[in-house]
Amino acid sequence: MIVRFLTLITVALIATTASPSVAYADSIRDRQWHLQFLNLAVAHQFSKGDGILVGVADTGVDPRSSELSSVVVAGKQFDRDGDGRTDTDGHGTAMAALIAARGKGDGNGALGIAPKATILPLRVLPGGITGDPAHLGDGIAWAVEHGAKVISISISTSEDDSIETAVDQAIAADVVVVAGAGNAPNDKKVAYPARLPGVLAVGGVDRQGNHAGISVTGPEVMIAAPAVDILSIGASQRYRTASGTSDATAIVAGAVALVRSKYPQLSGPEVVRRLTATAQDRGAPGRDEQYGYGVLDLVAALTADVPPASAGATVAGTTAAAAPKGDSRGGRAGMFVALAGVLVVVLLLLIVLGRRRRAVRSEWNPRPLPPPIGRDRRE
Repeated sequence: MIVRFLTLITVALIATTASPSVAYADSIRDRQWHLQFLNLAVAHQFSKGDGILVGVADTGVDPRSSELSSVVVAGKQFDRDGDGRTDTDGHGTAMAALIAARGKGDGNGALGIAPKATILPLRVLPGGITGDPAHLGDGIAWAVEHGAKVISISISTSEDDSIETAVDQAIAADVVVVAGAGNAPNDKKVAYPARLPGVLAVGGVDRQGNHAGISVTGPEVMIAAPAVDILSIGASQRYRTASGTSDATAIVAGAVALVRSKYPQLSGPEVVRRLTATAQDRGAPGRDEQYGYGVLDLVAALTADVPPASAGATVAGTTAAAAPKGDSRGGRAGMFVALAGVLVVVLLLLIVLGRRRRAVRSEWNPRPLPPPIGRDRRE
C-alpha cells in the first residue's frame, strides 16, 4: 500500500504566464479580445447563463471586486475550514471572472461569458502549486451534491481513484465536467483529469483562431477556445493577463452555462454534443488532436438546429455526446462517403430497372460519431 504522503503532488496551474495590469477600468473590456472573437454580444441576445450554478475547482475565489461581488456564493475549502471565498493566488478568481464576471456597467470592467450564472467556489488548492489530489475528488463530489450543473477544472494532477470516482458520479448526475488539456512543454500528453472519459477536454487557440503553441495536443481534446493573452481579474482585485488552457477551460465552462440556460431540457451529453457539433472545424478535416471538433462558436451553439444523435450512439457510457457536423467542413472523408453513397443508389436503380423490383434508399452519415471522450490532468 502506497504511503499517503506519496499522493501529495505538485500541480501546474494551466495559466502559465500572468502579469498584473494597471489599466484603467474603461479600457478593460476592449482588452478582452476573446469577447469579440466569440461574438459574445450577439450570443448574449440568446442567453446569459441565468439560473446555472458553476463549480470552480481551483485556488478559491475572491469576490471583493465589483465584477464578482454579486456572483459568488458560499462554497467549501478542502484543505481546512472555509467557504472557498478566499484566494491568495488569484488563479481561481481569474477563472471565475472569465466564466461569470458582470462588469461595472456602461461597458466597463471585466465581463464573463455567462454573467448571469453563479459561481460555487471549490478551494482544492491552498494557494500555491502543491496539494492533495483527493481534495479535487472531494470538491467535485461536493459540487454535485450542492447543485452545480457545470464543474470547471483549470488545474491538473496525478491520477487518483477518488477523482475518477467523483467524475463518474458527476456525469451520472448529469453534470458537465470541463477540464484543460494542459500546457506545453510541461505536459507531454493531455492532462488529468481532462483525459478521463466523459470530461469535455479543452485545447487553446490564439487571436487568429489557430492552435496556440502553449496548448497540449492529444486524441482526447474535444474543443478549443481562446487561450492567449486573456485578461481577467487576478489576486488583490487587480487585472491580469495570462496564457494557457486554464483560460480556455473557463471560457468553455461559461459556454456550457449559456447552453444549459437556453436549453434546460438537454442532458449533459447533449449539451456537449451541441457545443462540438457547432464548433468551427480547423486543422485536419473532422476531429483532430489540436482542435478536437473545432473552435468554440457561441452563437451557433445557441441557435443552430442540431439533430439528435443516432439511436443507441454512446460516448463514454452516456447517450448523445459529441455529434458529427453534416456540412461542407467534413472535408475529403465526407466527400468520399458521399460519392460512395451516390454509387450505391445508382447500383440500386440499375437493379430495379433490370429486375423490376422496388428500390429502397439507404441513409448515410457523412461523419461517424466520435470515439469515447478521453482522460486528462489538471493545469
